[in-house]
Amino acid sequence: MAYRFALVALLFALTTATGVAQGRGAPPQGAPPTPRAQAPIDLTGYWVAIISEDWRWRMITPSRGDFPSIPLNLAAQKIAEAWDPAKDEAAGQQCKAYGAPGLMRGPTRLHITWLDDDTLKLETDYGMQTRLFEFRNAPPNPTPSWQGRSTAQWMFAGGGRGRGGPRFGAMKSVTTNLRPGYLRKNGVPYSERTIYTETWDVHTETNGDKYLLITDTVDDPTYLQTPWITSNHFKREPDGSKWNPEPCDARF
Repeated sequence: MAYRFALVALLFALTTATGVAQGRGAPPQGAPPTPRAQAPIDLTGYWVAIISEDWRWRMITPSRGDFPSIPLNLAAQKIAEAWDPAKDEAAGQQCKAYGAPGLMRGPTRLHITWLDDDTLKLETDYGMQTRLFEFRNAPPNPTPSWQGRSTAQWMFAGGGRGRGGPRFGAMKSVTTNLRPGYLRKNGVPYSERTIYTETWDVHTETNGDKYLLITDTVDDPTYLQTPWITSNHFKREPDGSKWNPEPCDARF
């Protein structure tokens, strides 16, 4: 009888210990790493735009009708030729050129941080906009906005995903649910049907300087004859001492 009692007690103790280890007090075994932990590149920090191409369309507001290099259809050209910033101001639409597809071509600084382990946050001083990149649990149908809904994923090369070896890769983001806005500040339109795809990569020079390289594709069946593909470049800054938030402006 004593032997049986001791055996039952031992089994009970082992079962209780196992339950505690696997229960409320500890994470489940084999939980996948978070997107933040998986990141093959570091996108965080302050970045300043390098305007090395299309300067006259990006650093200043072009005149009405000045829209070469964008594959607009006839309907879009008519809208752009009728651009009137005073009407945008009167309608409270000063931010139409600050939606994600137009904003990233602007003379802006970016501040990128992790909001949580599943979400990157991008802020701009130009227009004071905020965009979230959701790796998991993105809201299914958010209200259309200037920055839309951006889902993100890591694209791995090399070891990656815990397979051993060095990790290399980039981030791909796809932005939808956009409020109609401007691709260029002089009224070049994009519609609510736009899908905005970006590939984000970081390059480090031998002197330690870091550059953010973003390849952008704007796909808009309403106003574009073909997808519009561009590249945007940013240089990392040591801190936020040059950060200069300014609100949206329909004219400048």
